[in-house]
Order: sequence, then C-alpha cells, then structure tokens
Amino acid sequence: MAKTAQQPVLVIMGVSGSGKSTVAGVLAGKLGWDLAEGDDLHPEANVAKMHSGQALSDEDRWPWLGIISDWIRAHVDSGTPAIITCSALKKKYRDVLRGEGVVFVFLQGSKDKISDRLASRHGHFMPPSLLESQFDALEEPTEDEHHISLCVSASPAEEADEVIERLGLRPLGAGTEVTAS
Repeated sequence: MAKTAQQPVLVIMGVSGSGKSTVAGVLAGKLGWDLAEGDDLHPEANVAKMHSGQALSDEDRWPWLGIISDWIRAHVDSGTPAIITCSALKKKYRDVLRGEGVVFVFLQGSKDKISDRLASRHGHFMPPSLLESQFDALEEPTEDEHHISLCVSASPAEEADEVIERLGLRPLGAGTEVTAS
C-alpha cells in the first residue's frame, strides 16, 4: 500500500521587505500548493494605520493572527500542504500560529540589505519608515519552534529551492513512499 507523508504548512516570516511574498509565490509555483498573502488578511483599520506610518500594536495584531491561524488549521486538518506569509515577528505571535504540521521559514537579512529592498518597492502599504520598528520587535525563532532560517542573499528562486531541499518538500502529486501493509 502506498502512503504519502504529510507535507507541512509553511509560514514564510520576517520583517517587511525580506522577500516573504516573492519567495512564497515561487515556492507555491514550484510545489503547486495553496498560497495566502497574510497582509491581505489584515483588517482595514490595520492597513490604514500602517499606511499612515504608525506601527501596529499587539491589540491590532491579535484578530489578524487569529484569521491566519484559522487558515493554517484548516489546511493542517485537511492534510493540504500550503504556504502563508506573515511577519510573525514575536514569539508570542508565532505561538498562536504554530502547531503540528507547521514550519516557519525565517527570511533574515541585515537592516541595510532590507532597507535597500524597501526603497525599491512600490505600491505596498507598509512604508519604509516602519522598518526600524520591525527590527526592534523581531524575536528570532528559537530551538523550540519548528523552523529553518535563510539569509536573503540569493535570488528568490534559489531561496525557494533551498527551502524545498532542506525540508524535503514535494510538489503535489509527486512521490509516494511505499510501505508494507
């Protein structure tokens, strides 16, 4: 009897400008997995606050994290591999999102490198002026969190390939593991 190992739900995390959306899109394309942009799930008040240059408070984030958590749980519960982007800067935020079948992919880079990326990005509601607050809030994942870290020095396609290789991910419909019945 053929049995396929459960593939995870990936949470692509990091500060604004680290490449979460781009890497997640490349991964979803290579794997054929469901993809959600966490920023699209923000309540309108959060978007307006960030657009005006104000950092979100924890109180602003809790409802948004709940929506993301529900999306993750629905995929884990149905056994559907998926990818979602979320800054997930603090451990207490990741605690809301983590669980069996969830892997955080931390895209990390220097403040200078990320600042250069933000300077060339257009049409996003998160202004570059909030980057400092993102780095101030950042708590890197710890050993008790199921995660991998990637330095954002390669191309998005190379970063996606590294994630696939390090986590042993498979495109939908690819590779079954044969086990005795």
